[in-house]
This record gives sequence, C-alpha cells and structure tokens, in this order.
Amino acid sequence: MPHDEWANLNGLDFHYRDWDGSGQSIILLHGLASNCHIWDMVAPILARDFAVVAMDQRGHGESAKPDHGYDFDTVGNDLSALINHLGVVDPVVVGHSWGGDVALELAVAQPRLAKGLVFVDGGMINSSARYASLDDAREQMAPPDFKGWSVEEFSKRVREGHLGSLMTGQIEEIVLANFEVLADGTIRARLSRDNHIRIIEALWDHHPPELYPEVTCPLLVMPARQKSDPSTAEQREIREKSVATATASLPKGEVVWLEDSIHDVPLQRPELVASIIAQHIQSGFFD
Repeated sequence: MPHDEWANLNGLDFHYRDWDGSGQSIILLHGLASNCHIWDMVAPILARDFAVVAMDQRGHGESAKPDHGYDFDTVGNDLSALINHLGVVDPVVVGHSWGGDVALELAVAQPRLAKGLVFVDGGMINSSARYASLDDAREQMAPPDFKGWSVEEFSKRVREGHLGSLMTGQIEEIVLANFEVLADGTIRARLSRDNHIRIIEALWDHHPPELYPEVTCPLLVMPARQKSDPSTAEQREIREKSVATATASLPKGEVVWLEDSIHDVPLQRPELVASIIAQHIQSGFFD
C-alpha cells in the first residue's frame, strides 16, 4: 500500500505517493489536468521490483496551486527539487501525456539528473505546429466546464465515454480525484481553468522536435494507438509522424507501440505499461 507524503519544494507544498519498494528509483508524472492517482494501478506492479514515487505537479491534485510558475523551467525545477528531497540518484522518469513533455524539458535542462526517460503516450505535444495561433490553441485545448455538475452527473458521463467499458470502482475514484467535491455535492476541477490556460501558453513555446537531439539519456517511447478504430485515423497519423520524428532524432531511443490502447492506457492496461517499463530497466536499456 502506498503512503501519502508532502514536501515543501521551492516554497510550496507538494503531495506525492510513495509505494516504497527497493532497487531502481522510478518517478511517475501525470498529464495535464490529471494527478498522481493515474498511476495507482501501474505503481504497485512496479513497486514489486523498484522504488516508486508518483508526484502531484504544481496546480494539480493535492499540491499547491499558485497562479504562477507553469512554464517548463519552473515545473521542471519542482521535479528536480522533489528528486533532491527524496535523495534519489539516477531515477528513471516516466511521464504520461504532458508529464512526458515535462520530463523531456527537464532532461535537456538538467542532463545529469535522470538515468532515463519513458514517455507513456506523451512527450510529443507540439501545439504551435497543430494550431494556427496561440488563441486557437487556448480555445481548442481549454478544459471542459464542469461547474455545477454533480458527482453522479459526471460519473455518468465518464461511464458513457472511452473508459466506460473499463469502469470499476477504483477507476471511478481515480477519475474523480481530479476534482474537489463541494459542500453542495457539485464538483470543481483541482486544476483551475486559469492555470490550465497558463500551461497551454507554456506549451506554445515547447517544440519537442528541437529537443529530441539534445536528450543524452536513453528514452523509451510508448505511444498508444487503435488501428481498428477508424475514428482515430487522423489522430493516429499525426502521432505516427511525431513518433517517427522522435525515433530519427533521439541519440538513444526505442519505440514500443501500445496497440489497441487508449490515451489513458495506465488505467486501461496497467499490467502492460508496467511490464514494458520493468523489462527495459531489467534488460539494461537505461544503463
């Protein structure tokens, strides 16, 4: 069982979950508008063989929520401060979605900090190449407005969405952890809309293809795709091109496609995600 901890980093209080374990240290990063609980099904599998910690990043989960510091330099410094606080040496940093982009920026800014990186359907957000303008990116990437929604209304929407066929009590709890439940029974996103927009603005100046050649540590890319679903064809083509760019640019990179997998693959296929990461650590890929 994990234990919840807090650390004061860069003058702010950060929450993280520690699954203990021993051996190679693994730091798990969630994506945009998510939280450390996205790893609640992957982490205990990894903790059988490794020392595992998952962090609530700035503005997310139970960590501090200032109205500043959502640029990659500051968010990366939060992560490096946690690593120093834990006394961890040579961690493998695993990022889901935007968490992969945070790990990418950190690996370039502080090349000696991480032993290796893993992108779980992440690390490739290139909004300035996808949208016509920053205003367009702000509009298209803005979060849904769930103000006034009850827990029951939101849970019903989740059950009708892409996680519906997978829904268990545990997954429902993980998804609801992205929200506070107010006294009147309605929900409020833990990542405020203003801070969400601040991260979108930081992503506008984030250009992964320019960063890949500068990554000196080994990088495992684990993109998800659904070849059998025609509705995902356009998105799949964009992702495949991004993966090809990364593969051609990374000094030491490997790609393992997560077939028949959705973006929230840590919830859909936790055993697969954990086993691929574990295999690459144990085989010496990151050495």
